[in-house]
Amino acid sequence: MDKTISLVLIDDNRLLREGLAGLIRKQPDFRILAASADIEEALRKVREAKPRVVLLDFGLESHDSLRLTMTVRQEVPEAKVIIMGLFPLQEDVAAFVRAGASGFIMKDASFDDFLRTIRAVADGADVLPSQLTGSLFGQIANHALRGRAAPVLEGVRLTERERQVIDLLGEGLSNKAIAARLHIAIHTVKSHVHNVLEKLALHTRLEVAAFTRSEGGRKPPAR
Repeated sequence: MDKTISLVLIDDNRLLREGLAGLIRKQPDFRILAASADIEEALRKVREAKPRVVLLDFGLESHDSLRLTMTVRQEVPEAKVIIMGLFPLQEDVAAFVRAGASGFIMKDASFDDFLRTIRAVADGADVLPSQLTGSLFGQIANHALRGRAAPVLEGVRLTERERQVIDLLGEGLSNKAIAARLHIAIHTVKSHVHNVLEKLALHTRLEVAAFTRSEGGRKPPAR
């Protein structure tokens, strides 16, 4: 069995793309099939060659990286997608997990970490950024990776109104829209959002929305 890890690299930063490709080519167990900023060309290569790993830049200027992740996983499910270039505590991790990403490489990762992540993902592991693995949001992303909605916050108690606010945040509503939906003042909504973030140990509204999706509607019990 060929143990060589075949790769397609998609990054629209030419300097970074060529630099990474040059370093990767020096690894005896890696083989780059394509390194491109042309999305259609890269996708064609992925479809034809079916690489073990697709390295995808998080910040593509010419394309939606999240949608591209979904496309790769749907059309070539055997190809593992690794997202490159995330900042620590990036709130979009859960969205990429749900889109099918199997690994993440942070902006401040060393090249050794970069190689370890690729090898681990190629061998079937799911690799979250180390900065997230001990956090609540890391647990949420981990549960998303495993495709289940486990109650990670059984000890947290929310009021009925806070549960309603979580549901509406999950729908992407603004504070004004939530206030109108619940027939309460905007400052009251802000207070509920603050309480929800504090109780769930989250940092942003996007993280609350990610939590809502990952829990599949199973919120902490009301008090």
